[in-house]
Amino acid sequence: MDYKSAGVDIDAGNETVRRIRALARGTFTPGVMSDIGSFGGLFRLGDRFQDPVLVSSADGVGTKLKIAFLTGRHDTVGADLVNHCVNDIIVQGAEPLFFLDYLATGRLSPDVAEQVISGIARACKENHCALLGGETAEMPGFYADGEYDIAGFIVGATEKSQIIDGRGIAPGDALIALPSAGLHTNGYSLARRIFFEQAEWKADSYVGELGVTLGDALLVPHRSYLAFVRPLIDRGYVRGIAHITGGGITENLPRVLPEGCDAEVDRQSWSVPPIFRLLQQLGRVPDDEMFRTFNMGLGLIIVCAPRDAERVVDALSSVGEPDARRIGLVVSGDRTVRYV
Repeated sequence: MDYKSAGVDIDAGNETVRRIRALARGTFTPGVMSDIGSFGGLFRLGDRFQDPVLVSSADGVGTKLKIAFLTGRHDTVGADLVNHCVNDIIVQGAEPLFFLDYLATGRLSPDVAEQVISGIARACKENHCALLGGETAEMPGFYADGEYDIAGFIVGATEKSQIIDGRGIAPGDALIALPSAGLHTNGYSLARRIFFEQAEWKADSYVGELGVTLGDALLVPHRSYLAFVRPLIDRGYVRGIAHITGGGITENLPRVLPEGCDAEVDRQSWSVPPIFRLLQQLGRVPDDEMFRTFNMGLGLIIVCAPRDAERVVDALSSVGEPDARRIGLVVSGDRTVRYV
């Protein structure tokens, strides 16, 4: 017997690495000191920061991968992975330095792996983040045929003086929200149950309310907010930022509030996108469950001083985010969200 007969194809792994190498090299920034294939990735911080603090995060894209399997489209979930991780560190004021990926599958397909990594590389370039390395694991018998899982690990840095930790948030502060592009990477287990099991729709079903097929609507990539938020941080406008991911607005906004503060959110201040309204209607999902499962059309919420609220909205519009809007304010309380 040999390794290939046991389910692990070393030649397919080598071919995958060959394809990935070119994609990764296209993301390299001046700090990269190693090549793809080394045992560890080397990155030189250099003199970009005077008093640097490293910020790291790890995440996956959950059962959104099931939509990729159904449609045969694998070039967007990698971008989801990178953008989610970038947002998770920008909320603390960090800019991304480098990214590592982990791809595990039962039977390695170089074509599928290349599609996944192409999405990762594309998003890394857009976020000025180096794809420094990663791992591709072939695990026969562990995953169903044609399925895989991916995870991402990001490291960024910020000046110690620019760390955003929410300590300065106080009652009266404004809440400014930036729109999402859809479900992003959360709530897919419930969405799949509603759309595919209860409604019995298919990935290629055209949905009039959405103007696209169901598969296309569910594969819209997670947005990166780096380009919009970085200028606000540099101007000192930001007191706190919440990335609205798993747990929705209800669970994520309190994570940036200090003791003694609640968030009061005006539900009439934005229009919930059709995909969320459709999910709630088809699944008869209660309001409170919707707001603690999905982002409801808001991908990021910024907390700023009331005097800066208009400046923040104007600044976001000037860098290509005209739909940012004030959705509420901080009030006295015990770190919860009140919907009004």
